[in-house]
Amino acid sequence: MIKIHIRRKVPENKADNLKSLINQLRGMTMGVPGYVAGETLKRLDKPGESLVVTKWQSEFYWEQWLQSKERAEIQEKIDQLLGDETVYEIYEYD
Repeated sequence: MIKIHIRRKVPENKADNLKSLINQLRGMTMGVPGYVAGETLKRLDKPGESLVVTKWQSEFYWEQWLQSKERAEIQEKIDQLLGDETVYEIYEYD
């Protein structure tokens, strides 16, 4: 099992639009092989920072999802909305 941390800087005036796009991604992942769970968190000590944590059965499944056309289309909208690239961090259970 692995966990993916997806970090974004979110201006307050764009938070609602981002939430809608993230919900689209989450809905799409429900039927994707290897996807286990996900959650979205907002940082309390640094307003404007968002963290999505997803759990996958393996890095193989995550990479398939990461390279999918459907995901890339929505991710492009997110990056355009925020004007910044999304940061991905991959963690493995120890």
